[in-house]
Amino acid sequence: MRLRSLLFVPADRPERMVKAMQSQADGIVLDLEDSVAPEQKVHARASLAMFLMSGQCTKPVFVRVNGLSSGWTEGDIGAFATCPPDGLLLPKAAGRASVEQLDKLLNAYGLDKLPILPIATETPAAVFEIGTYRDVASRLFALSWGVEDLSSAIGATMARESTGGFTPPYEVARALALFGAHAAGVQAIETVYPDFRDLEGLARAAKRAARDGFSGMLAIHPSQVSIINDAFAPSESELAHARAIVAAFAAHPGAGVLSLNGEMIDAPHAKLARRLLERAGIA
Repeated sequence: MRLRSLLFVPADRPERMVKAMQSQADGIVLDLEDSVAPEQKVHARASLAMFLMSGQCTKPVFVRVNGLSSGWTEGDIGAFATCPPDGLLLPKAAGRASVEQLDKLLNAYGLDKLPILPIATETPAAVFEIGTYRDVASRLFALSWGVEDLSSAIGATMARESTGGFTPPYEVARALALFGAHAAGVQAIETVYPDFRDLEGLARAAKRAARDGFSGMLAIHPSQVSIINDAFAPSESELAHARAIVAAFAAHPGAGVLSLNGEMIDAPHAKLARRLLERAGIA
């Protein structure tokens, strides 16, 4: 499942769910957590279930449930148990144990195959558990990270530089989440860019994420989707170069190192080229 862009939609806003389906997002996240006030949770669950049953889901739909310590998670699952989405986002995740805990709740409703995307860095303790996601990789379809909850938890006055980049502590969390996803063999999804009016800043952030090894990015507004998709789409020159590398090794299957247009290429170049072509849906 290719996920360049995942667009959040509050689960208590059914009219926005319909509009989101008309967007260019690769997937939609119906949110039961932060974007829904406590007094609206029950209404949001009902709206979510109605939408999932409506036949209007023309692209992959995921649900962000409330965190495991909230007391609302099981009720969230019960709301969509008879009409499950394509996967779940788990906020406030804390490594293997939290995935196993969610898995037990899902098993009770016969949803043991529903894949999970943990948001891996929203508490200080969670940062130290990122390496354990590879132990439950079969239950995951991706891994993402969050900065706002983490910075709030430790009392940071800011988490981003004036240029839009992250301050050093959050660069560490971002890098660990990126490596944790790849260690588990799942897609790494970049966190949101909160200023949806700053499309130039978003473009820089999305291109940086694609450069660094993320597979896609979370979006909070439809205007962000096309910019994110463009950032994670390889250029024609990149595709041509990748094809040439793959072709060179196909023509010399026993070679360890080759020369291509004056550049030395080896097995890591070939692996990267194949991954780029796979990301573009070519190989």
